[in-house]
Amino acid sequence: MQLSDFDFDLPEHLIAQQPPAERGASRLLAALPGEPLRDETFAFLSQLVSAGDVLVFNNTKVMKARLFGQKESGGRIEALIERVLDAHTALAHIRASKSPKSGTRLLFDGGLTAQMVERAGELFVLRFDGEESVYALLERHGKLPLPPYIERAADAADDTRYQTVYAKHQGAVAAPTAGLHFTDALLAALKDKGATLAEVTLHVGAGTFQPVRVENIADHKMHSEWYEVPQATADAVAAAKARGAKVWAVGTTSMRALESAARETGRLKAGCGDTDIFITPGYRFRVADRLITNFHLPKSTLLMLVSAFAGTEEISRIYRHAVEQKYRFFSYGDAMVLGLQEHEAV
Repeated sequence: MQLSDFDFDLPEHLIAQQPPAERGASRLLAALPGEPLRDETFAFLSQLVSAGDVLVFNNTKVMKARLFGQKESGGRIEALIERVLDAHTALAHIRASKSPKSGTRLLFDGGLTAQMVERAGELFVLRFDGEESVYALLERHGKLPLPPYIERAADAADDTRYQTVYAKHQGAVAAPTAGLHFTDALLAALKDKGATLAEVTLHVGAGTFQPVRVENIADHKMHSEWYEVPQATADAVAAAKARGAKVWAVGTTSMRALESAARETGRLKAGCGDTDIFITPGYRFRVADRLITNFHLPKSTLLMLVSAFAGTEEISRIYRHAVEQKYRFFSYGDAMVLGLQEHEAV
């Protein structure tokens, strides 16, 4: 398929620049196979989930990964931490008039200092000074990295609203945004209904925002992200499938973790590692029956994933409806529920 197959017209005013006034107050477009499209509020989700279903959440936590400062020689610099390698070392994207060379000392705002150790492809290995861990240093000195299409600086409210209520493990550069709609009350309601809430971890990287630059999508190289599927989640999914219940992936990141862990055998297995899975139409899904997700960018790998899951024609219809009904798009926008189109699998 071609990149142009995943383009659509999106009015700029539909790109959400702020979260809704209250968490969970977003809209939900229910788009399930064989049913008419339904315009609901997100709380309606609890009516779509049945007793015995399993919902899989990505419990990653967004790091305050953006640092500002200067090279010791004086040139301004901006760093975006992509991945923490150990207690004192991290991989980073660097924006500067001239890229720092190995051995260059970097002086970030607030007194934080680091050394550029070496290049790692397009990224830079930074070693931070002092006894504190990279995570602790980022928490004190870093800024939350809002997506590039949010045209404002992060403020104090974003520190809370750009995290899910169940975030646990630091390591993401971007939020698993389908999870931003969930409140503690909705999670409790799902449990009361008899659903099982399970977790995976996938540390979302900055590559999630990188545009696809090739027309033939088969030539696109996906970024790599670290994920983990616990044994308890693998067991919960297996039990749900055995009793004929549905498995819900909360967000494309949960979906990518589940499918990565099922690639080897076709069945979900516990484990961890890096994944660069690229899901496009024709992919045969192995785990989830339902997907809760936000509305994605034109020509993006995430739009390709949802097209693979629900069907390319169905996604085109859903997105036309969403634009006509003025749904809010992207990270702070509204959500939809999709069902797996079996006929799309090969």
